[in-house]
Amino acid sequence: MIAEPTTGVVAVDQAAAWAAALAAILGLLLVIWRAVRRSLAKLEQFLDDWNGTPGRPGVPARPGMVERVGRIEGLQRQQGEHLDRIEHELHPNSGSSLRDAVDSIGRTVGATPRDP
Repeated sequence: MIAEPTTGVVAVDQAAAWAAALAAILGLLLVIWRAVRRSLAKLEQFLDDWNGTPGRPGVPARPGMVERVGRIEGLQRQQGEHLDRIEHELHPNSGSSLRDAVDSIGRTVGATPRDP
């Protein structure tokens, strides 16, 4: 049978037990605090990316997600307008498109006699 290590003084044994329990609780709280702090740091980084950050001396401002999405939508709108203009030129229409000009040239060339 193994005897429990004690000092023989009840007050000292109780103080040692309380100190060990307190150390264990503080250690657990420290582990929890580190995990919470890491999570909060990641949340802060996400919110900075979402909301954007103002410029500082030597560091340019970073736009937030709403501004970035707005810019992307604006670029898409411009590209859509460009594509509409290109498509207008590729199909016969009012006579002013590139396709109409090519068709007209084809008719003109096809109407001229060829040299034998």
